Amino acid sequence: MKKLILPALAVSLLYSCQSKVPSAPPVTTTPPPAAAIPRDFRGEAEKFLREYSETYQKLYTAASEAEWTSNTRIIPGDETNARRTQEANEAMARFTGSEENIKRTRELLEHKDMLDRLQVLQLEAVLFQAANNPQTVPDLVTERIKAQTAQTEKLYGYDYKLNGKSVTTNQLDDILKDEKNLAKRLQAWNTSKEVGKGLKEGLINLRDLRNKTVQALGYEDYFSYQASEYGMSREEMMSLVRKINEELRPLYRELHTYARYELAKKYGVKNVPEQIPAHWLPNRWGQDWSSMVSVKGFNLDNELKKKGSEWQAKQAERFYMSLGFPALPEVFWEKSDLYPLPKTAKYKKNNHASAWHMDLDNDVRSLMSIEPNAEWYETTHHEYGHIYYYLTYTNPEVPVLLRAGANRAYHEALGSLMGLAANQKPFLAGLDLIDPKAKTDDMQLLLKEALNYVVFIPFASGVMTEFEHDLYARDLSPEEFNRRWWQLVSEYQGIQPPNARGEEFTDAATKTHINDDPAQYYDYALSYVILFQLHDHIAKNILKQDPRATNYYGNKEVGEFLRGIMAPGASVDWRQMLVEKTGEELSARAMVEYFAPLMEYLKEKNKGRKYSI
Repeated sequence: MKKLILPALAVSLLYSCQSKVPSAPPVTTTPPPAAAIPRDFRGEAEKFLREYSETYQKLYTAASEAEWTSNTRIIPGDETNARRTQEANEAMARFTGSEENIKRTRELLEHKDMLDRLQVLQLEAVLFQAANNPQTVPDLVTERIKAQTAQTEKLYGYDYKLNGKSVTTNQLDDILKDEKNLAKRLQAWNTSKEVGKGLKEGLINLRDLRNKTVQALGYEDYFSYQASEYGMSREEMMSLVRKINEELRPLYRELHTYARYELAKKYGVKNVPEQIPAHWLPNRWGQDWSSMVSVKGFNLDNELKKKGSEWQAKQAERFYMSLGFPALPEVFWEKSDLYPLPKTAKYKKNNHASAWHMDLDNDVRSLMSIEPNAEWYETTHHEYGHIYYYLTYTNPEVPVLLRAGANRAYHEALGSLMGLAANQKPFLAGLDLIDPKAKTDDMQLLLKEALNYVVFIPFASGVMTEFEHDLYARDLSPEEFNRRWWQLVSEYQGIQPPNARGEEFTDAATKTHINDDPAQYYDYALSYVILFQLHDHIAKNILKQDPRATNYYGNKEVGEFLRGIMAPGASVDWRQMLVEKTGEELSARAMVEYFAPLMEYLKEKNKGRKYSI
């Protein structure tokens, strides 16, 4: 209610009446029209955002706790966790998607020129959250949450059977990395794909529900919705990831040719196939081939096995602390789930590594199944990158609603950057994980890195992104799920299935992200490009070292550089941040340059060999 402001004349007349002094008849005054009193839109926005953020943080925390339990204690047949998770997510959805909040946010954004920059960013974040949970279609939102909870339980609760015995995904991964018998490899690969059969109907349902949910607030489809968080249209995002793939295609072509011939030799196959059979590769999806190469004097698995999983978990923390970051909070060690379950456990857990910002404050946790080997060594450093990102942008300058990466790819980039740095030869020698005096083949080390980072690009920016684009934006027919998946695998990765893969299979759904982290796998491809841009800058401008042989350990200036990226969270423009920190826009230039010596080496190795992609 507006306060009536009386003019001075009226006030004097009132006083005159009270003192009973005769006067002329009172003058009637008209209050100024409401439009003449300027509204304090900035103050209104501040009040709305403060109240919204308080409720949002409480509901976010409750949902995180429910999700955490659903991922760390999966009991087949027990629906308690699923019910609690569904209820928590529904409460979150009712609030973030409430018609009142949407209406109020839109009203305030109509006057964005009268608001400050952080207020506008927060209001836009509110609308982005609302689009996934609009209570204009409450039944759809509830149904989607229920469907996703059920899909997650089915995915992570699956009992993989190999020769009649239950096995973990870690065990299947070990077989694909080490086994030389092709028949045994095929058994393990086939076992890893069985889970997809039971996920197809759930994926069809989720696709439809996700699309319909965001369409209620004006998005064309769920893929477009996810891309919009970058400030890009679906078409712009697809153009960007295709460009990245093309920039790295010549190097991938050399790696693919090299791998075909080397693997054929390893398995005793005389006629080298044009496409690599999927079970030949050391990864269930062919996204990482690095274990194909072992480098003399560079056997991390042996050294890490001696040190154990707990040393690995603590050493990653020591690395970040050496750069000037604080020790991880006590809650991290108390509540994280870092190691594989004992064989006697009566429940299962999600074995896919992840980092959690439980309350958008200082409760940070990680879910992993750390084993003392090179793969988990890198993964641990990567996941802690997320954790330290959370902790760094949890500061008074960054509102709760903007406690996220500059974009989603930045989060992955910072984690992957530290994984790369922790595997460089000078760094490892400083930790006595390799003998600093031992002679190693540096070209083989570079090859090993390329079989990880470069090989990943066509999977992430090609297969996964194109499949989910077609799934959501083109309403891909369920009768074409598997055909389209393998068509993309062939086109982008040059990989073929080892046996007939009809539509009774849903091999795409065996990749966890398609089920529970949908339509944003390009984040990982973009993150690799960003990480090499950041690493290139650190190596050349801070460390003054060869980018292929760096040692970040103990360098506080590197820590300051990284904090400058982490601390603002999502309160800055991601493009501007990249240009300011590296001097260039998003480009695969640094990545191509990093592997330039390897390109020449592979061309020489592949002379006389037939290229097939």
